[in-house]
Amino acid sequence: MGVYKFSEIDPIKASLEIVSAEIKTDTNQLITAFGQACAYKLFSHKVYLVIPNAEQDVGRIESLCLIFGIGLVLFDPQNPENPKFTIRTRAVKSEPDYYYLNRYIRSLNQEDIKKLLG
Repeated sequence: MGVYKFSEIDPIKASLEIVSAEIKTDTNQLITAFGQACAYKLFSHKVYLVIPNAEQDVGRIESLCLIFGIGLVLFDPQNPENPKFTIRTRAVKSEPDYYYLNRYIRSLNQEDIKKLLG
C-alpha cells in the first residue's frame, strides 16, 4: 500500500490517493491474486495486480482487470536483478469505501500510519 501525495510546493494539489498492489510470484495463484486485488478496491483509489509474465494466463487475467478497473503489471520472475516490470493495463481511479479505508488505517500501528500518511 502506498499514498500518492503532491509536493508542498505544487501550486495545485489534489486529495491524496491510496494505491495498493497485490504481488504474486507463483503463476498457480493468479485467480487468488485477482480476488485479493478486488478486495483492495474497498479501501484504495487505485489497485494493481503484479504477476509473472506467463503467456498462457495473461489474456484471461488482463480481461478481468479491464472489467474491474484493476491495473496489471507483468514482470520476468527469472531475472530478479532486472525484472523488467511492464504496465499492461493502468488502474482506473475509483472512490474507496471510506468506512473500510478508515478501519484499515486504524488497524495499523502508529509508526506505519505516520510513514503512510506523513
